[in-house]
Amino acid sequence: MTARRRPGLAVLVPVVVLGLLIWATDPRDLAARLGAADPGWLALGLGLLWGQTTLSALRWRVTARALGQDLPAGLAVREYLVAQLVNQVLPGGITGDALRAHRGREMAGGLWPALGAVALERTAGQVFMLGALAIGLVLGSALDWPPGLRAVALAGVAIAALVLSAALVARRPHWLAAAGAGLRRGVLGPAVLPVQGILGVVIVTLNLAAFAAAARATGTALSPVELLALVPLILTAMLVPLGLAGWGWREGAAAALFPLAGAAPAAGIAAAAAFGGLILVSSLPGIIWLARVPKPLPLLREH
Repeated sequence: MTARRRPGLAVLVPVVVLGLLIWATDPRDLAARLGAADPGWLALGLGLLWGQTTLSALRWRVTARALGQDLPAGLAVREYLVAQLVNQVLPGGITGDALRAHRGREMAGGLWPALGAVALERTAGQVFMLGALAIGLVLGSALDWPPGLRAVALAGVAIAALVLSAALVARRPHWLAAAGAGLRRGVLGPAVLPVQGILGVVIVTLNLAAFAAAARATGTALSPVELLALVPLILTAMLVPLGLAGWGWREGAAAALFPLAGAAPAAGIAAAAAFGGLILVSSLPGIIWLARVPKPLPLLREH
């Protein structure tokens, strides 16, 4: 596939997937839910996402400083917003994070150390989301899961835990040993672990609460157990690299999982679409900073 066709495919995939979902569910119910979305709940969701972004940027700063990179807090928030915006408008979901690393390469002593700090921050976020999922799967055992889904999800959490454990003790290959050393230093070190733990729990809580607000805005109230058991799976679908910012995959997962909470598939699509819209709006302030930096520059500085 040529490079020219990839952006078109990234837009086409979510359009096709969303079109199929709308066709297979109840278009009128979906349109009614989105048309009557409660502005108050949407505003709350937006505020929660901005709080999540700010704390995620501070987690990046904590991680970078533990690795010897001096990253000012204001700069971290600004660059995180830029990265989120880029991730929303370009395919792949990690382009903005690569941009964060590229801009910080000089202060970090090269591109790879800068990439390490960014990758560790993202890894920490996924670990805490997996932890929330594990808790939800245990507490949500009474939900009427489709055959095998709960077992597969639990197996996925277990495999991720094993991979993380292997990285922490690995000596070879070199890349895995380096990843483990970075985790021990930037995330699990005695000086940073308490802060990483607090930030991780609060960030995941804000993320799940923002989705709950989007669901409530479109007419669905999720209990805490349903939120923990279902939403991490829905958000994990956003990691599918084919498409744009998780659109389509997130809504498909929500349509499949919302019936476990006694809601219609259309309610899941509406909640996920509202959440996706909130993510996009929350990233728009990044335009200000992106416009002020017309080309990639080393933005991290040494004090």
